[in-house]
Amino acid sequence: MITSLGDPSPVARIAHQYGGIVFFSDVINVKFAKKAIEKGSDGLVLVASGAGGHAGVLNPISFIHEVRSFFDGPLVLAGGMSKGEDILASEVIGANFVCMGTRFIPAEESAATDDYKQMIVNSSIEDIIYTDAFSGVKANFLIPSIVNSGLNPNNLEKKNRKSTSIN
Repeated sequence: MITSLGDPSPVARIAHQYGGIVFFSDVINVKFAKKAIEKGSDGLVLVASGAGGHAGVLNPISFIHEVRSFFDGPLVLAGGMSKGEDILASEVIGANFVCMGTRFIPAEESAATDDYKQMIVNSSIEDIIYTDAFSGVKANFLIPSIVNSGLNPNNLEKKNRKSTSIN
C-alpha cells in the first residue's frame, strides 16, 4: 500500500495484520522519513528535486545517502527521471525502485487529453515553475499549463498552507 500526506499508522496497522507492506510517499526531507518509519512505514518514496507536482528540494544523491544512514528498508526515488540511465543511476546510489510519472503522461494508454500530452512533449526544463500558489505547499508545475488555465505564472498569489504533517 502507498500512503501520502499524513499519518500512515492507521493503514500500516491494517496492512501488517495480513502481511502487507506500506510505503509512505511524498517524503521530501529527512524529518518526514524518520517520522514515517516511526509511524510504521516499511518503505519510503523519496521525492527529490525535479519531481512533478509536490516535490522536495533535496538533491537525490544526498537525500538517499542521508536516509540510508538510518534506514535499510526499501526506497523508491522520485524526481526528474525519464530515461533508463536514470533508473540505473538511482539503483547505483541506493534506491530499490524509481517512480516515473510525467514521462508516461504522453503515452498512448494515458487518459490525458491530446493537447495536454503534446504540451508535455513540447515542454523542457525551462518550462517548470516551483510555486506554493495552488495548494499552499511548493510544487512543480508546467508554465504552459498555468497559462492555458488563464493565469499569469509571473503573478500567482500565494495560497494559505494547510497542514500536511505526520502527527
